Amino acid sequence: MIHTVIIAGGKGERFWPFSTQENPKQLLRIISKKSMLQETIERVADFVPYDRTVIVTGENLKEKILEQFDFFNAGNILGEPCGKNTCMAIGFAAAHLHQQDPEAIMVVLSADHYIKPKEKLLEVLRIGSDIAAREDVLITIGIKPTRPETGYGYIELGELFDTKGDISTFRVAQFKEKPDQRLAQAYYIDRSHLWNSGMFIWSTRAILKSLSCCKPEIHAALMEYSSQIGTPQEMEARAKLFDKCENISIDVAVLEQADNVLVIKAKLIWDDIGSWRTLERINPRDQNNNVIIGKVLLHDSFEVTAVNSSDSLVTTLGVSDLVIVKTDAAVLVAHKTRVNELRSLLERIREDKDLEKFL
Repeated sequence: MIHTVIIAGGKGERFWPFSTQENPKQLLRIISKKSMLQETIERVADFVPYDRTVIVTGENLKEKILEQFDFFNAGNILGEPCGKNTCMAIGFAAAHLHQQDPEAIMVVLSADHYIKPKEKLLEVLRIGSDIAAREDVLITIGIKPTRPETGYGYIELGELFDTKGDISTFRVAQFKEKPDQRLAQAYYIDRSHLWNSGMFIWSTRAILKSLSCCKPEIHAALMEYSSQIGTPQEMEARAKLFDKCENISIDVAVLEQADNVLVIKAKLIWDDIGSWRTLERINPRDQNNNVIIGKVLLHDSFEVTAVNSSDSLVTTLGVSDLVIVKTDAAVLVAHKTRVNELRSLLERIREDKDLEKFL
């Protein structure tokens, strides 16, 4: 059977002060009137039912998620004792699903993506799931670029593997790191590169087999943990698993090494909601190219993104190229060119014991 695995860990630090350690971005309403996790769950509910949906998240967020979704129970949530990147999150979920269903197909999604239209995504997921059910392959979903983006990794297309309707699947020639502006422009023009979306489809058997080849120490630890699932020792074994295993992405650990990787070329409106600047791409702008959310009045101001979640008023006069965020607890004012450096600011806050409570 097909199972949805939603990766919903992380602190969402690049959305501070809206996103905090106790209420990270995946639980917040950033791109609509629904939380980002709710958007993700509902997006695929017509394809995979709720009872076959697994959310991988921090152990500290389990109760909050269960409060937000009354149709889930504790069995839908896999709590990580600590964050160890996507290889561990996916391997952890695969170990559980494979024990329940040795023929399980995993559709792996992220809780912080913006995707339209839903119907096109579901078509891609159906095609990918059909391939994964009959072939020992690892499938990633690539997005046709709409701009020369330097913030995403890229996938170089290899030979054509299959076509269904207007959706084509290719062998992966190579994964590429985030490029500089010159390379991004070349990738955008050459039509042989796709954005690496971080969405995947494969059988639990295929991903565990690939882990055994590419990262045997992680695979061995997962198998040791798997033998304790459902026993009184499970939580102790889980803590041991995450303590001993490497912090590494699934791309670096497996996909860049494996020789059975495919990519489906998806023509979707897609964005990784990674920082405040993303809002410029998915929200309407006023006549001065400002993005305004909440009680905000911008006067003689240009290219400003202003978000106010408090009951008070935010105003500006004669400013430009800023990101301004106000909550009940804190205010952020940053130049747009520096907003991706937000973590360095949070490190300064973290160093001050009196300020830590604002994180």
